[in-house]
Amino acid sequence: MNALRNRLAPLARSLPPSGIRRFFDMASTMKDVISLGVGEPDFVTPWHIRESGLHALERGVTSYTANAGIFELRQAIARYLNGYGTFYHPETEILVTVGGSEAIDLAIRVLAGPGDEVLIAEPAYVSYRPLVHLSGATPVSVPLRPENGFRLDANDVRARITPRTKALILCNPNNPTGSVLNRAQLESIAQAVRDADIFVVVDEIYAELTYGQSHVSLPSLPGMQERTVLIGGLSKAYAMTGWRLGYAAAPDFILHAMLTVHQYTILCAPAAAQVAGIEALAHGGPAVLAMVAEYDARRHLITRGLNELGLSCALPQGAFYAFPDIRSTGLSSEQFAEELLVRGRVAVVPGNVFGDQGEGFVRCSYATSIGQIEQALERIRMMLSAGRD
Repeated sequence: MNALRNRLAPLARSLPPSGIRRFFDMASTMKDVISLGVGEPDFVTPWHIRESGLHALERGVTSYTANAGIFELRQAIARYLNGYGTFYHPETEILVTVGGSEAIDLAIRVLAGPGDEVLIAEPAYVSYRPLVHLSGATPVSVPLRPENGFRLDANDVRARITPRTKALILCNPNNPTGSVLNRAQLESIAQAVRDADIFVVVDEIYAELTYGQSHVSLPSLPGMQERTVLIGGLSKAYAMTGWRLGYAAAPDFILHAMLTVHQYTILCAPAAAQVAGIEALAHGGPAVLAMVAEYDARRHLITRGLNELGLSCALPQGAFYAFPDIRSTGLSSEQFAEELLVRGRVAVVPGNVFGDQGEGFVRCSYATSIGQIEQALERIRMMLSAGRD
């Protein structure tokens, strides 16, 4: 068996498993674990959206759709994105994908290959770096620094650009830190990108989940839509993670290349999910606002609680993650997360799985109930108290 295993493709054998999944595999074997880990809303998809999917199945909408997605859905996505100051043609610049994850994979595949470098603003979503490796390109970390509130600095981008650089990947609002880039910060980054004549893959799947400020979409800035692949989806804002419905918006020459790969690997996103997506974008706004209001209350609760425990934590400005500093405990991110899981029965994600810049921090998702957050904070307090005795 080992001899056969060694005959697998070297690149596939070299990829490490997701650092997030390791902790949740451990948690799945334990009882009474409170999860602050998986980035998934605890809300059920709003009924009117589920109902539209059910009616689609009842009507027999069970066939393949157009490769790029149902045109009505692409129109709805274009209208939604155009509300952020962009202008996308649904015929040629919108692609419906199986979750935002597929869109990220496609974007990286068509923009970079062997010999190229791709800049990644880290800490970052765990898929970016492995997907760059799978494309044959080389990932290059651009640090998001705690002293800057984990916001990308254009000077750090410039310092890492070489003749081999093809693209920059960033997530705004950011997973795992909860930071948000404002217009002035994005304009500075955009200038660095234009000066270097590179592409950008911007993951804006948390665009609806901002607090006290409006989301600024990177491709809405001058000269950026022509060089940007915008990644989005309905998973987070509409509580539709299991429907696996994402999208990419890009200039037609990029989108066409992505669509070609999509045709051979996926064919199309599930038809009933696409119908539900049309309903979500048409009438889901009130439900999104209600969920965001609940997340807002939770972010204040968890941030205040972590700071009271001596774990310094900035108030997240977007998404549904807190990123507390655990360096005062003397433990590494993995040691802290494992001890908290084993002794406190609370699951968090060690910050280092999001890149070296995340070491000394852990990600805590507040996409769970206030009651669960309160219990988790008490368990963290007890663990820390026991460690100090």
